[in-house]
Amino acid sequence: MPLIDLLSAGRVAIVSGSRDRAAVIETAARLLATPASDDATPEGVATPASELIGDSLHAREQLASTAIGHGVAIPHGRLDSIDDSRGAFLRLAEPVDFGAADGIPVDLVMAMVVPLHSNMKHLEQLAELAEYFSDPAFRLRLREAGDTLELTRCLLAAPACPSVA
Repeated sequence: MPLIDLLSAGRVAIVSGSRDRAAVIETAARLLATPASDDATPEGVATPASELIGDSLHAREQLASTAIGHGVAIPHGRLDSIDDSRGAFLRLAEPVDFGAADGIPVDLVMAMVVPLHSNMKHLEQLAELAEYFSDPAFRLRLREAGDTLELTRCLLAAPACPSVA
């Protein structure tokens, strides 16, 4: 699954000023609520859709940290009000403690929401995302991207199977 299947340019952001995990998840929820065709980063107040998404992401995060190590977290949730999986990517200017097992604060966040009924697809997508972010060269490219446009290009041009790249 290429990342382009989950992401759109409007759901990629470089974020500064995130105080904690909850604030990062709220920002991710606002991005996830943005239609794929919208290239503008959402700012300001939450919408009913972003609140539902945020509730789902927070509920999952309460079960256990979604940090996978190496400064990466994959907050994810499921909703019955969406038809297709969607993702949002945030690079945090200031790393945030997500309670990672390796103790490294998170600066790369790949948030995802999937339809409630997509149990197997959800697990497959999570496994593929973990594979992308297990690649040190891929993480480095994301961290070194100079701006949101370059970051978006890195993400959307990523091959379907990063371990082969």
